[in-house]
Amino acid sequence: MRLTYCADTSAADWLLRSGTPDLQLITFGPATFDAYARLRFIPDPLAPGQDEADVELPDVHPSDLARARRALRLLARFTSTPQECYFCVWEGYSDIPLPPDVPLAEFPHRRCAVLRGAVADIDAWEADVGGGRPVAPPAFAWPADRRWCLTADVDPHWAGIGAGRAAIEALLSDPGLDAVPADPAEDQPWYG
Repeated sequence: MRLTYCADTSAADWLLRSGTPDLQLITFGPATFDAYARLRFIPDPLAPGQDEADVELPDVHPSDLARARRALRLLARFTSTPQECYFCVWEGYSDIPLPPDVPLAEFPHRRCAVLRGAVADIDAWEADVGGGRPVAPPAFAWPADRRWCLTADVDPHWAGIGAGRAAIEALLSDPGLDAVPADPAEDQPWYG
């Protein structure tokens, strides 16, 4: 296992102490970054009340994890600590069995196990946390220097990313990512 579960969840305390409103924290991370983006896993809804099941995707559509992985690889260039990164696994994912007695960080409306490794360890996410099966992306990911934060909450069809302007511009200009600028203080598109 490349990623290891943390016996101490204090690495996540900076998120909890940020004073960011609950929904904004679990969907975009702390309100401390210069810029934000939404990494869309599927296109935004076209009409109010549209269901995610109504979206037609091509057969070769990348998984949520594949898109998050690509974004994290890009974000690794925007940290001085790519060898020390933290990842959170939401306890409610039925496809990710947590070790017994692993401590959980208490986020608003979510409890997560905290893992530590290098940003590049996202490449082994399925092996390390899913027993080799396809699994959801991390609920949170951030480097030790806290230069950016990726959140992939269970409810929206996108991941929120907070970072410096250069990192967000790099995400927005990557042709392999469907990323759009975002203002976490505004209402975001949601499926019905």
